[in-house]
Order: sequence, then structure tokens, then C-alpha cells
Amino acid sequence: MNNISLLTHRKEEPEDGILYIVGTPIGNLNDISQRALNILKNVSLVACEDTRQTKKIMNKFNISNKLISFNKHNSSTKIPKLIQDLKAGKSIAIVSDAGMPGICDPGEDIARNAKSAGIDLICVSGPCAALTALVSSGLPSSSFVFEGFLPKKQIDREKILLEISKNQKTTIIYESPKRLRKLLKELFEFCGGDREIMVGRELTKKFEEHVGNNIKEVIEFFKDKDIVGEITVVVKGIKNRDFNPDKFLIKKDLHDLRNAGLSLSAASKYLAKRTGLKKSEIYNMI
Repeated sequence: MNNISLLTHRKEEPEDGILYIVGTPIGNLNDISQRALNILKNVSLVACEDTRQTKKIMNKFNISNKLISFNKHNSSTKIPKLIQDLKAGKSIAIVSDAGMPGICDPGEDIARNAKSAGIDLICVSGPCAALTALVSSGLPSSSFVFEGFLPKKQIDREKILLEISKNQKTTIIYESPKRLRKLLKELFEFCGGDREIMVGRELTKKFEEHVGNNIKEVIEFFKDKDIVGEITVVVKGIKNRDFNPDKFLIKKDLHDLRNAGLSLSAASKYLAKRTGLKKSEIYNMI
């Protein structure tokens, strides 16, 4: 009951001994809230993914405060000291380079550790690239799956790609501009060229771009382009009547055989004999 009372009757912010998870703009700095600015100005210190990025916000709004680096490379060594500071009564704000901390960054780790230590967390809500891309894609948004960055290990990556190919819900993926073409090729192989998709690039920034329609057309759009900026990919789910489990398993087998070194023709011929389907039908799955 004490925790409920604490959370429903807030004092003036920032409060002592509170860890503030602060959402910051994903591009346009004017998207930051007045509440977020107040927290950044008045907490004991701000732990940020990259101090240079956070400095841009601080400078724009004439805020000076103590900034420390807190990222995937140093989080394991920084967390114990931050927990100690919180227990000593300091207020701390966690920010990422852009968007909501805790989404694909070490903010998740300190939030979990702070909760385990009995420290109160408050989220100062703000922009999120995943939701911004979803609602601007025009794809179904009442139910969705967020995958973040796909695993680099191929076997784990293909497992998730297969899940995406079968999912009836919209899927949201983060990707770096250097790996976008690879991801699009994989989505083509697992989902087919006709699957609806939207690639959001540089969301909320001056050169914001929404590239959509279907996977095949998006691949063609980016074929000869120099891809830069933050990338969020939104993939439409399949309709229930379109789901054929056998088809998806065969497609996965076809993909595995090609990775093993067989040509598309040879792999299709082998699977045709095994399944009784026509070679051309299996061939056209890719």
C-alpha cells in the first residue's frame, strides 16, 4: 500500500532517491516535453548513452547539469554506483540517444536492478521510434509485435524471420542503415515480395521518409541509394486464411538448403520429390 500511495501522490519533481526514465526526441528536438526538461535540469545527475548527443538537448534549452556516460559498454560497471547514489538520496535521470530508454539499450538493465534494490522508478514519457513508425505506416496497429534489432547469429535470426512470416500481427523491427538491404532480402525470402511493409527513415527529422507498399518495391527503391539515418521497419501480418503451415516449413527448408550451398533449382527439385509438390511451385516460393 505504501508504494501505491507514493506513486499516486507525487511531490514536486524531481524527488530524492528516484530513478527517472526520461524519453527524449527521436529527431526533432522540439518534441521534448516541459516535464522532461524540468527533470533534466534539476536531477542530481543525468546518465546518458552518449553525452555528446544529450549535450545537444541541454544546449538548445540552456540546461547545465552533470552528465555521465552510461551505455552498453560500461553499464555493468556503472550500475552499482548509480544504485548506491540513488540509495543515498540522489535523483538520477536515464536518457538514451533518442526515444525511450530501456528499449534496446541498457536502460532496461538499470531499471531491473533499481526495482530489485527497492528503488522507485518514474517514466517521463516521450517519443518512441517504434510507435511513431507504426502509427504513420497505416498498417494495423491495434495488436503488434516489437522485435527490436534482430539477432546477428544466423540460426536465431532465421527463427524470428520465420515467426514474422507466419505472424498475423504487425511486426516492428529496428535496423541500421548498413544492414537494411540484407534485412529486406531476408524478409523477401521468408515473407514474399507482396507482403505489405513500411520503412521509416529519419523519423521526425527534416528528411523524414516513409517508403512503403510491398517488400519487392521497397527493395527496388533502396537498390542504388546511399542509405543513412535511423531505420524502423513495419511489416504487415498475414490474414488467418493465408496461413499454410506446410508452406512455411517448406520455405524454411528451401532457405536452409540454399544456405547449405544448393542452387535454387536443385533445392526445389529435392523438395518437390520429398513433398509431392511441383518443382515450379516450390521454386516460386522464393
